[in-house]
Amino acid sequence: MDAFYASVELLRYPQLKGLPVVIGGGRRRVDEAIRELPEGATLADIPIEAFPRLKDYTGRGVITTATYPARQFGIGSAMGLMKAAKLCPQALILPVDFDEYRRFSRTFKQVILEVAPLMEDRGVDEVYIDFTDVPGGQRDGGRSLARLIQKAIFDATGLTCSIGVAPNKLIAKMASEFVKPNGISVVYEHDLETRIWPLPCRKVNGIGPKADEKLKRFGIETVGQLAARERGWLIDTFGKATGAWMHEVAWGRDNRPVVTESEPVSMSRETTFERDLHAVRDRAELGAIFTHLCEKLAEDLQRKGYVGKTIGIKLRYDDFKIATRDQTIDRFTDDGKTIRQIGGQCLKRVPLERPLRLLGVRVGALAKAGSPEALAPAGSTRSAEPVATTASLF
Repeated sequence: MDAFYASVELLRYPQLKGLPVVIGGGRRRVDEAIRELPEGATLADIPIEAFPRLKDYTGRGVITTATYPARQFGIGSAMGLMKAAKLCPQALILPVDFDEYRRFSRTFKQVILEVAPLMEDRGVDEVYIDFTDVPGGQRDGGRSLARLIQKAIFDATGLTCSIGVAPNKLIAKMASEFVKPNGISVVYEHDLETRIWPLPCRKVNGIGPKADEKLKRFGIETVGQLAARERGWLIDTFGKATGAWMHEVAWGRDNRPVVTESEPVSMSRETTFERDLHAVRDRAELGAIFTHLCEKLAEDLQRKGYVGKTIGIKLRYDDFKIATRDQTIDRFTDDGKTIRQIGGQCLKRVPLERPLRLLGVRVGALAKAGSPEALAPAGSTRSAEPVATTASLF
């Protein structure tokens, strides 16, 4: 999906189309501009001047996504909002609304399944689709079916997407970035040398910043330069698994199938604070945030039909160090109060003297709700004992 979160917001606020807009900084509660709407007015009637500007933002939030006009200034996902304000102070800023984004995500995926039932879910805004046996899937190299999917998604949601059609998932992922927004790119096996090899190595899904930096130290900046290295040298330099994988992807080889059923290992919710919070001085605020996270995580589990029995927490301190703790209980749960209780016990096992930047909660060891595993009698795993609340907990 093209600039997914931002595009959803532009459906809500069409008057912002064509403007630099960033999404981030905090979750949506009540928009000040909405509260000032005159009776009978719609969200589209809010004047542009009423929206907050990035130059006025103070805090340590990060950008979730940005419109394409904002990206022209060098703004991108995961960038700090204060840094982005220096690049484009006139950009408008909107809070995130994950509930709305998930609703649109479910809608566009259902549209795809009605056209091409072999679909692999890769997150809120991305999927892999197998065209092989879909009627008309091979026509015009897959371009015709891609156009059909684009139109069906737009008709159902008003949103655009970009599609890469290729012999395998590796190249399809890269091709989906070639023409954005609302583009279709078809890449054949014989296009490897002309269309894939000139790309920077970072364009390969799986080559991160550290690996890319190491490759550059050896003078390897493009996929073609990576392909020119011998397999044995890559294995000696990057290890047996990584080196062999690099050799395969540089030559466009990827035999992974489209997986239609993929069970999640865990689910989590977390939030980064606008300012550092302390477990003692800001106990009430932290407690409310933690309770909210646990409740929303429970809703996620219930909506997706999962229960779990390992509950954990994640903290990031003001010095950016991270602490995690988890605890396994003797029964599966999707109950917010239980998650809150066990998560609170985990918090007692981490240092809470330093101010906190981030707080998160996770439920792992998942099983399908109602499955034999989930309904089995409580086993011998360690159960949680009640812990008395102290001043250091929230």
